[in-house]
Amino acid sequence: MAPLRTTFALLLSLVSASAFAPVQNVARKQTSVSAFKIDPQLYDDAVSDWEKQFPAFSKWGWGPSVQAEKWNGRHAMFGWFFICATAYCKGHGLIPDPEMLLDLKQWGTLATISGKDTISNERAIILVANAHFFALSLAATICPLPFGDSLFVDPNHPNYEAMAERNKNGFGYLPALKFGLTEEAEIINGRLAMLGLVMLIGATATSGQNMLDIVNEWVGGAYF
Repeated sequence: MAPLRTTFALLLSLVSASAFAPVQNVARKQTSVSAFKIDPQLYDDAVSDWEKQFPAFSKWGWGPSVQAEKWNGRHAMFGWFFICATAYCKGHGLIPDPEMLLDLKQWGTLATISGKDTISNERAIILVANAHFFALSLAATICPLPFGDSLFVDPNHPNYEAMAERNKNGFGYLPALKFGLTEEAEIINGRLAMLGLVMLIGATATSGQNMLDIVNEWVGGAYF
């Protein structure tokens, strides 16, 4: 045991002595992470490139234009309103006989999913409501009201000069934050609505659930 004690004592003394030894300063190389920045000019350059490559489409407001973004954003916002209203109706029993399947003899093949399986009464009511709103949107596209925006930048429209000037001055990738009934607020809300619909469709495709159930989960079961 004596040699073992001697060896242990020597090791302990070496460790104790090393505690008082000067520590060599090791310069640590710090890596600076540059902040992720997006050049606002990229958005304007993309719009300018589109106008040069497709002047015929750009003339009518197609492509990355304020006109197209407004229309798409408005449809997306209305889509969210319709989805939330449908979820509310489902949760409060406002849809009659939601689980009842349509009669194939009465409704024909329009009510079928595949083969002889028909859709439910709930899905039929939602489908008919969507068809009505689509017809309303189509009417607003073909014959817009004088005070409204047309789908295209039509030279014959009373507000043509205002729409053409607005398309020249885009809002960029991040519009200014202005509350109230402003164009900036409409653009931001429209972009968020479009992004939300993409997320909702992706969640539906990956989870296999329908949209109403997913939206109800997102709001913590507030609808049903």
